[in-house]
Amino acid sequence: MGTMKPQEEKVVLIDEKDSVLGLMEKMEAHIKGELHRAFSVFVFNDKGETLIQKRALEKYHSPGLWTNTCCSHPRENETYLDAAKRRIQEEMGFICPLEFQFSFIYKADVGGGLIEHELDHVFTGKFNGIPKLNPEEVCDYKWISMPDLETDVKNNPQNYTEWFKIILKEYIHNLKNK
Repeated sequence: MGTMKPQEEKVVLIDEKDSVLGLMEKMEAHIKGELHRAFSVFVFNDKGETLIQKRALEKYHSPGLWTNTCCSHPRENETYLDAAKRRIQEEMGFICPLEFQFSFIYKADVGGGLIEHELDHVFTGKFNGIPKLNPEEVCDYKWISMPDLETDVKNNPQNYTEWFKIILKEYIHNLKNK
């Protein structure tokens, strides 16, 4: 099946109400900062720790930085949930049930002239096994408690992706009191 190269992958362009406007090659969308569909997944174990991944050093942006369990873009005619399940399997090598939590729009400069402008659907899942990492996507992983993660992001923000810092704040704001 193989992972598509960034220049081959297309993202779904949308308006603020999630109405489809068309497709655009992923790199072009990130250069132009066009609003597109995305998802983010936080997977937890029975200890309440979340699984974070370190992006492969070969990634075209934000290489070697820590981020949430999985995040990417749905393909044309693919639901957010189906895309999230597909990418967890492709990146982390496992399948788990996922539950939609909330969505929000953000815009972030991720360096190298690239801008993430996304309607992000956030999912959570449960998993207690050992991930089988796809080395093209991920070079390391760790389980970490949310309080430890919040502290480390605050003290070492340079170690984390720009979007993860935004998503983590949204996650805490939306789910802490659930």
